[in-house]
Amino acid sequence: MNWYEKLNQYFPIEEMKSKEHMEHLLKEKPELYHKDEGPHHVLMYAETNDFIFIDYLWVSAESRGQGIGHKLIEKLKAKGKPIILEVEPLDYTDSDTKKRLKFYKREGFQHASSIGYRRKSLATNKVNPMEILYWSPEEETEESILKKMKRTYEEIHTYKDKEFYGKSYQDADEVLTIRDGEEDNILKDINQPGP
Repeated sequence: MNWYEKLNQYFPIEEMKSKEHMEHLLKEKPELYHKDEGPHHVLMYAETNDFIFIDYLWVSAESRGQGIGHKLIEKLKAKGKPIILEVEPLDYTDSDTKKRLKFYKREGFQHASSIGYRRKSLATNKVNPMEILYWSPEEETEESILKKMKRTYEEIHTYKDKEFYGKSYQDADEVLTIRDGEEDNILKDINQPGP
């Protein structure tokens, strides 16, 4: 199974970029978009001069719990830049969402609870709400995270979207917003596992 098939089997259709989209990013933006692949993992990420965006992180089911995800995150943290990623909201009917949130909480990520992220999927035509998590070696404001996320959306997510999907995604200012009122921190109630 190739790297794209691994990602495609694990991530929901509304979150997946086409293989053509990802291959073009790797080929046409090699200074920005990267693939780290091993027998039991696939990590797709964008790295700019001032932050890293994790697009996809997949670890094979049979090798989970062996520290592969932790090592990959540590490798990115060693670059000394903020790391941003998108995650599905907690779904109590899907145990994987809770496991993912526990993993990122253990790795020191915070929830950017003031940022709203609602993108219409070109594959399903349904609005797909996501949450933003981030890790930073220094104090990082959520306003700064929002600006970095908008750059990611414009440079990665919507890159040649009309060419690859036949239509365009919404504008970044429509998709990524500051929420009105106080939002719950999705990591607050994620219990840490015992020793």
